[in-house]
Amino acid sequence: MATITAAGKTFEAPDGQRLTLAIKDAGIDILHRCGGKAKCTTCRVEFNAGEPDTYHPREKAKLESGGNVGQFRLSCHILCEGHMDVNVLQTMTSTGLADPGPRPADEIPVEVD
Repeated sequence: MATITAAGKTFEAPDGQRLTLAIKDAGIDILHRCGGKAKCTTCRVEFNAGEPDTYHPREKAKLESGGNVGQFRLSCHILCEGHMDVNVLQTMTSTGLADPGPRPADEIPVEVD
C-alpha cells in the first residue's frame, strides 16, 4: 500500500492506483476534466515528497508542449507507490464548475496519442 498525503489528509491507496483516483476516492476535491487522458492538465499536483523519477510518455508530451515540465505533474498519469505528499493545484470548488469531469478509468491507457 502507498501512503498519500493531500489537502492535509493522509490515507492509504493501493500500489499502482492512479493518483487522481486515490485523491478523489479519499474525498479530496480535484479536477480531472478530460477523464484521465493527459489532455487538459486540470489534475495538476505538485510534490512535496515522493515524486516519481519517471514520466508516462503522454504526461511528458503534454507537459513539454506547454512548457510545464518541472512546474507541476499530472496526477492522472502517476501511479501510487511509497509515500507521496502532494498539493492539489486545481479543484472543482475553486472553479465553480458543476462537476470535476468524467471519472478516469482505473488503468492508464497504454497507447500514446
